[in-house]
Amino acid sequence: MDFANTVSWHDSSEKSQELLTSYEKLVNWSLHANILTKQQSLSLLKKAENQPSKAEEVLQQAIELREAIFQIFSLVSNDETPASKDLSIFNEALANAYGMMRIVPGENKFSLEFLNGEERLDGMLPPIVQSAIDILTSEKELSRVKKCEGYPCGWLFFDTSRNRSRRWCSMADCGNRAKAKRFYHNKK
Repeated sequence: MDFANTVSWHDSSEKSQELLTSYEKLVNWSLHANILTKQQSLSLLKKAENQPSKAEEVLQQAIELREAIFQIFSLVSNDETPASKDLSIFNEALANAYGMMRIVPGENKFSLEFLNGEERLDGMLPPIVQSAIDILTSEKELSRVKKCEGYPCGWLFFDTSRNRSRRWCSMADCGNRAKAKRFYHNKK
């Protein structure tokens, strides 16, 4: 969900603010999200300097993937069927992601492991795709995905409340704004 929220005020055409404005910001976000290590991020940034057009292509690919993920989860959170275009974009990313993974033995089970993330400029995308797959294929997790009711926020979040009644991305932000607006209207 964090990747889908790399746009502020996603549901507003006037206030919307893109946070992934460069390949470097994509790499830094991936480092902050623990998708990449510091060493991997430095290696990718160095490669990006030598291949600026490829880095820009990966940035556009990441934004397209982010928008598809956002649309898919936004619709699913309202019990609606995602658009075939968004599913197609996601499935293409899924096919690319599985090409960068391998099965490794562990203690009493096997797991998927991503190949070295610093080898390819798009090395941060497979873990993002895998995370979305994990949520989409888990009925328990998928039912907890919600979209903030604070218009035009549009952020997606997991409702971890006991009775699943959370309505806003955060009480400190959209929740307080909604309560203040309701209080103002009640006073009038």
